[in-house]
Amino acid sequence: MTHSTHRARVLAGSAALAVALTTAGLAGGPAAAGYGEAVVEPVETDLAGKDWVTTHATSNDADSGRATDGDESTAWTPSAGATKGPKGPKKKDQALTLDLGGAYDGLHKIEVVLADAMPARYVVEVSKDKKRWVTVADHHDGRSGAAGTTALVDRDGTRYVRVRFTDPAAARDTRNGIAEVHAYNYLRDDLRLGADLSYADQERDQPYYLDAEAALAGEPDPGPHLLDVVKDRGMEHLRLRIWNDPRDETTGVETDPAYQGPERSLTVAREIVDRDLSLGIDFHYADSWADPSKQPKPRAWAELPFDELTARVHDFTADYLTRLKEQGTTPAKVAVGNEVINGFLYGSEAQIIGTTAPQYFTDEADVYQSQPGGGLLWDYWRSDDPEEQRLYTEQWDRFATLMASGIEAVREASPESEVEIHAIVDTGRLDKTMEFWTQLLTRLEAADAAPDVLALSYYPEWHGSPEELEHNLHTIADAFPDYALDVAETAYPAESWPPGDPTPLPNSPFPVTVQGQADAIQRVFQVANDVPGNRVQGVLVWEPANWQPMFTWVETGSGWFPEANASLDVFHESDVTHVLQDDVRLVTRVDDDVRLPRTVDVLSPGDHRTARTPVVWQAVPGDATAVPGTFTVAGTTEYGPVTATVHVLPGR
Repeated sequence: MTHSTHRARVLAGSAALAVALTTAGLAGGPAAAGYGEAVVEPVETDLAGKDWVTTHATSNDADSGRATDGDESTAWTPSAGATKGPKGPKKKDQALTLDLGGAYDGLHKIEVVLADAMPARYVVEVSKDKKRWVTVADHHDGRSGAAGTTALVDRDGTRYVRVRFTDPAAARDTRNGIAEVHAYNYLRDDLRLGADLSYADQERDQPYYLDAEAALAGEPDPGPHLLDVVKDRGMEHLRLRIWNDPRDETTGVETDPAYQGPERSLTVAREIVDRDLSLGIDFHYADSWADPSKQPKPRAWAELPFDELTARVHDFTADYLTRLKEQGTTPAKVAVGNEVINGFLYGSEAQIIGTTAPQYFTDEADVYQSQPGGGLLWDYWRSDDPEEQRLYTEQWDRFATLMASGIEAVREASPESEVEIHAIVDTGRLDKTMEFWTQLLTRLEAADAAPDVLALSYYPEWHGSPEELEHNLHTIADAFPDYALDVAETAYPAESWPPGDPTPLPNSPFPVTVQGQADAIQRVFQVANDVPGNRVQGVLVWEPANWQPMFTWVETGSGWFPEANASLDVFHESDVTHVLQDDVRLVTRVDDDVRLPRTVDVLSPGDHRTARTPVVWQAVPGDATAVPGTFTVAGTTEYGPVTATVHVLPGR
């Protein structure tokens, strides 16, 4: 399900749900959102200033970067007399081209600021392949767009933006330079936003509210389910972790109920799919938490020889996916392992790794570490010792063999599902992650068991700043162009412990507040969306009802109830519904009237419609054009503010 059908300001997916939410005091959009304050605006990125965007020009190419340096006092200008191309034939037009580094489906607005407010003949064009160009703003008449223009774009796959002067004589006039080009990117329709909500297994009987006081005043019976609330707020894809035989992480005793085990998760999967949400499955291949610091084998597999362990991974994966399909809950995505940067299904190699978690894994080392597993020996990575290098390679082979077994099971049992491998990039350790992907993918490709998606977790306290996330995603995307990417986990707190300290988490610029939570999560959406080529498929928040939660327990007259933070609106308010032509550039002469446009363009990306919308302008002061200079006029529309920049030229 795409954003355009599901997230159009989040009208509930069914009439029954809409009635239930209204009864509970939840319907009505962001105004109903309760705890704490947060202002969530749609994501917008000016790609022109990004370091992966390059500029090229038909002349004075060395100066082309001046058009994207963020400084309107500098400009690219064509060379006077530049009428020949590199091989001699005459070139009619002079042009500046931006290469965005890859395709973008969310590029919807281009602004061009000319270096001089003088008549110019030019067009603004976009292209997927630099061969076929589509005009999005046409000013070849020499009368319109004298100081610059704003063009709205509704084309998937845009990679190139070109500003082309169409009059050869004017093109060689150095006054007709380009001061700035801005290319604005918005969340694309198919960027899938959601969460790992495995704890929904425990929360089946707990009502969740967007406004607990209002809901309880209406005495809802029952209150809306957690899954109903997150769907109403715009989540589209929910992931469930699967533990083999759920155990207490300290004692190793099987838990009762067996939360997040295979049986109970079948029920949660049905509840997710019944709500028309997309399902993800995350096999931990463990009885308790598996993450970079611990990857225990399931107790039932602990003493199996390696070949039998490999077969068990395959059979368990295939059998469970078959059960999911049989009940009509085929997952859209399946992760084979969880945060497996250090391998998974640890065995005898754990004695070299030195792992001390979970407690039962070390307490019963004679069982869990009796046979080889898939743990990686990173301490031997760059060793000069031949024996250590042999062991390092041997464990890579074991890990890849286990991983291939799981992937092959997905391909056989649920070929409709995409296969994901989920790792991390620790702060300053991108080199380790690149070694991980190189070693693993080389082996999997050779075994014809390559995945579809390479995923990362991102928590700033462990994985660096948003800029580091951006750099890491770009580096991985460039190195492995055949794979899609995901941010499989992220989160940010809305409240510190003890309460009252808004100091940002390490590596983050965002305060620990409800607003900071919204901004931090939205920044991850933005980073993911801006990777060239539409390479990142989605972003999932990890356990937003339980860890660094997006809900707050509030006391009411009837007790304590979880109420949604206003930050939960980030899932639907981050998506733009209308893109406005909000910048107008005009030219007049001293003592002449200013002719402000009565309407401007507005684009609705969801239904691919461009229309005109009326503008109400502030009054222009009577002496505004008395002398040469520049002034602005503010305007308002149904879809937001507009600014007109008026250049006053000397009289004729």
